Parts: sequence; C-alpha cells; structure tokens
Amino acid sequence: MGAGKGTIVDYLVKEKGFTHFSVRVYLLEEIRKRELPENRDSMVIVANDLRKSNSPSFITDQFYKQSIQHSQNAIIESIRTPGEAESLKAKGEFYLFAVDADPRIRYERIKLRNSETDQIDFNTFIANEKREMTATDPNKQNLKKCREMADFLFVNNGSIKELNKKVEAVLNKIESD
Repeated sequence: MGAGKGTIVDYLVKEKGFTHFSVRVYLLEEIRKRELPENRDSMVIVANDLRKSNSPSFITDQFYKQSIQHSQNAIIESIRTPGEAESLKAKGEFYLFAVDADPRIRYERIKLRNSETDQIDFNTFIANEKREMTATDPNKQNLKKCREMADFLFVNNGSIKELNKKVEAVLNKIESD
C-alpha cells in the first residue's frame, strides 16, 4: 500500500504503451455488485472468495485471457498471491515486479491519495499490511512470498522521477536479455 505500484503502472501505460489491468478496479466492481462497503476489508473478502470459489489465480487469469487479445505489452496490477504469480509465470514471458518503501512514507502517500480504501489511521495501515503479508491459505494474500518471487524489486523511498529511472533501467535489461 502506497509503495508505488500505481506510479509504475502510470509510467508503463503513458510512456511505454502498456495495456493496464487493475485487480483493484475488478474487485471494486464486484464489491458494488455484492452491495458491500467499498473498503479494504471488502476487497480482501471478495478477492479471497473469488479465489476460493474458482482458483488461487482466478482474477489474474481473467486478465491474462484479456491481455493475449492485445498485441502489446500488458501490466496486471496487483498480484497478491503466490498462485497468481506462479500461474502467470507458467504462461510464458512474464516478469513480476515488486515495489516497496518505508512504511511511514507509504502511509503518507496513501493519505495524500485518499482513495476509498485509504481512509485509515497508521495502526490500521500496519495491521492491514501484517494481515496480507503472510498466509498459508493459497487463496489469501501473501505479499511477502510474492515479493520473494519477484524478478525485480524496486525500493521507492524517493521521487517519482527516481522510480521511473529504475523502471527504465529494468526495461532496458529485459530488452537486452
């Protein structure tokens, strides 16, 4: 939360022409259908329910099916379970990016962003993160394991310009490999 996923997405979409698929938008649509409150708890409940009812990679698999219809690069934001990452890696050319930053910096960023899931105090922010960090249930978030599975980790304690330079360097590395 607040690490810079959206900033990386913006860069890839605007500067590199990527197609963007947002798990957050997908879940918010599902939450509205179910007439649940639009908050982080509902997002976690709905995501876990969809995974449990279908497969641990259900949401990202839906996006993958859509993305192969495009002839351009795509980004799926945000992968939160090892099953999602494993499924996408098994499908072919796929790179998992992880982004992190100091918790206080991330909290200040979400307060500025002020989305429907960001209206929380710092203790709730940390509790939410802890809840999503490690899970043994394959249908639940395990951000720590996803980060460990990442092909590239961006530490984003600086400016947007600095983060964009890091992304550009990784894209150059991918293209040269």
